[in-house]
Amino acid sequence: MIGKLKGLVDDTGLDWAIIDVNGVGYEVQCSPGTLAALPAKGEAVELHIETHVRETEFRLFAFTSKMEREWFRLLQTVQGVGAKVALAVLGTMSPHDLANAIAMRDKTAITKTPGVGPKVAQRLLIELKDKVPSLGPIEGQPAAAGGGPVEGLAAADAVSALTNLGYAPAQASDAISTAMREAGDKATAQELIRLGLKALAG
Repeated sequence: MIGKLKGLVDDTGLDWAIIDVNGVGYEVQCSPGTLAALPAKGEAVELHIETHVRETEFRLFAFTSKMEREWFRLLQTVQGVGAKVALAVLGTMSPHDLANAIAMRDKTAITKTPGVGPKVAQRLLIELKDKVPSLGPIEGQPAAAGGGPVEGLAAADAVSALTNLGYAPAQASDAISTAMREAGDKATAQELIRLGLKALAG
């Protein structure tokens, strides 16, 4: 299996790119976000690869980060979501936004993806709600004002923490949603938990 490609951008298309690795051109499928992040033709690039081997095809899917690749894998564990839909979701939402949408049960945000209707969006919310925190912090998020890393999945972690304290999922989601409006999207899980508890107490 191919897990990573390091080479030069040879060519790009609507949803693909060709990466020249020591004279061998690998055609990889990409989301719009990955394509937009690629450097100019002839420049060096390193991509994380997910290999799909089927009876009649061998396809490579490329991502700029390991986290995006993990989300690609995770999305396909949901019934009715294949590689095409998973790429479309990642082309519409960043991993950070997707994690927050799942944590906040925001079906509307997910249905903005072309090809994703309310039923599929609802399945995503239900089937992934307990899996999101296991992915850990999102790569590449900016540092907090205090110098520590900002947790890209802070909202999901905060909701999980409140439900572990005995609050209903809906209560926890509403409280963290209120906390995020107050603290902003760069808040840490600890800050959101503190503000969420304050909202629940009020």
